[in-house]
Amino acid sequence: MVTSQSIRTALIGAGPRGTSVLERLLANWAAVTPSGTASSGTASSGSGPANPKTRLHIDVIDPYPAGPGHVWQPGQSRLYLMNTQSFYPTLIPEDPRLAAPLAGTTFDRWRTRQQHDPLPVLTDDERAELAVLEPGDFPSRPLYGRYLRSTLEDLLAVLPNGVTVDFHETSATAVRPSPDGTFDVELAGSATLTADSVVFALGHLDSRLSPEQRQLQAAATQFGLRYFPPAIPADVDWTAVPAQEPVLVRGMGLNFFDVMGQLTEGRGGKFVDAGDRLEYRPSGQEPLIIAASRRGTPYRSKATLEGYYPASVKLRYFTEAALRRFTSAGIVPAFDHDLWPLLHRDALWAYYSTLMRAEPGAVRDPGKFLKELDEALHPHAHTTANWEETAKATIEAHVRPDSRLDLLRLAAPLSGRSFNTRAELDAAVVDYLLDDARRSALGEDDPVKMAIGALHHGRALLKTAVADGGITDESWVAGLRGWFESFVEGLASGPPALRAEQLAALARAGVVSFVGPDPKFGLDRKSGFFTAASPWVDDAPAKARTLVEALAPANRVTISASPLMEQLLADGLVRPRMMMSVEGTPVQSSGLDVSPHPYRPVAANGVTAERLFVLGLQLSATQWGTAIAAEAVQKAGPVYASGQRTLRDADEIARAVLGL
Repeated sequence: MVTSQSIRTALIGAGPRGTSVLERLLANWAAVTPSGTASSGTASSGSGPANPKTRLHIDVIDPYPAGPGHVWQPGQSRLYLMNTQSFYPTLIPEDPRLAAPLAGTTFDRWRTRQQHDPLPVLTDDERAELAVLEPGDFPSRPLYGRYLRSTLEDLLAVLPNGVTVDFHETSATAVRPSPDGTFDVELAGSATLTADSVVFALGHLDSRLSPEQRQLQAAATQFGLRYFPPAIPADVDWTAVPAQEPVLVRGMGLNFFDVMGQLTEGRGGKFVDAGDRLEYRPSGQEPLIIAASRRGTPYRSKATLEGYYPASVKLRYFTEAALRRFTSAGIVPAFDHDLWPLLHRDALWAYYSTLMRAEPGAVRDPGKFLKELDEALHPHAHTTANWEETAKATIEAHVRPDSRLDLLRLAAPLSGRSFNTRAELDAAVVDYLLDDARRSALGEDDPVKMAIGALHHGRALLKTAVADGGITDESWVAGLRGWFESFVEGLASGPPALRAEQLAALARAGVVSFVGPDPKFGLDRKSGFFTAASPWVDDAPAKARTLVEALAPANRVTISASPLMEQLLADGLVRPRMMMSVEGTPVQSSGLDVSPHPYRPVAANGVTAERLFVLGLQLSATQWGTAIAAEAVQKAGPVYASGQRTLRDADEIARAVLGL
């Protein structure tokens, strides 16, 4: 163990992940430091810093205020909602195996505390939101930002002896190794810090545009049009979108609903409960939103549940025991061949067992059907090649045709359909939205939502199974990232059901229209308009002088526009991870190449940087699903290892920084 008179570490990125590392540094330092002494980072017997002359200094670097970081700033619009309910997220770990936190709690406990004893710094808007916010409600992003900031302030109020923290509200532009083994961290404005170790918790970075996006941007300049590239929604000046003009919006994932809210309610419009349905009262300041995506529809909305996962769904086939069997046999599983068939079985069982309970008339001889379906799905009796045929024959023998599940089509509800006009398409999308919202309201009694619930359970287990080389490179590229990621996100990562009802109301009010599946974007140079058309809609292309990309900047390190990431790559301190495709050719992945956790970047020469660490989105080639917040432990329901993976990663980094 290395001893020193002081430990200096730099945390680059002060959003939730950087703050998690800070919290873990303080907790671990306090756990091994004698009470009441000013400690300094010297370790003895492998137990950590115990020398009373040791010091820990932490530099936290981010141009945005620490705690909320870039995405969660408390001052942003309250129309931006989280995609998880109040009971879900936490900044503070609840794992008893980790060093005890010095301060802070889960968001839900913080919410309850503020309702009874609000902080003086809370604004009137924050107090009003908290007054009606329940555990199952979706908080606004600025309120979660207030929680993050409040938690950081609580931590700073109980700094252990020997610890100092400096915050630098600026950008780090370069990190360079020094001959003495330390690092020079260069800040915008020419200042330089010295650190023994550096943690990259960079979060969302700006990225360079794709060739098509650059063409659209250039066309906007040439023809006097407006082009809004991918961005964090709160960074965009939405007042620049003209009222009462068409605006093309590309992308109907989660960012789409942020755009929708800013251009409707954000312009003074109102949603009104009309009894049997939601209606929208325009302010007259809205544009005509023309929405387009590959599916032609937005993500499916979340089911109304008591917890994060449906209680009635238990994984029977894709289980930890099944995964251990691969490990015991020395097999690195492939996604399409080994893992997806098990999860597919669980989705089918969840659907048909719910169907029998909720709609018993849809199944002939229910008792016999479930027994035969169980046998058909049981992995021991069938090879991967024929189990689906056996299950299909069983389903066709017992289940009404209109009640059978086409799982893959759930994510593409307009697949196989064509439309004579965009008005006809709009009506079909409204029907889809209302049906989806109805199913969400049924919650555990809807077969479709429970099939999706099985995928949701499975995704949590899958995150652990595929991390750190848990599946073959080929299946990571072609299966997991090639098709499953977009498929499951479209089903299980959707917005609250209210958003589907609101979008349907906007379409009925003539404020929103749709382009259709597989849209093609272009430019009509004669008229000077952006255009969008679907091959499945026999109508004139939609035209607008404004085009919005409803997408976050691409999370791909090689196209990052961050000066720091560009410098790290150019100097060879980091490199992107390369994977082998099924054809045996190398494929550049989205994230950094790192050693097993705690994640240290691998340099261009193949050497691991021992005192550099990576946490968060830049691990996208090693961890799958890195964007979600840490999951608080629920009173009921399963506890998946992936739920607090980010917090355990932060703890491992903190212990490595301290030499534990």
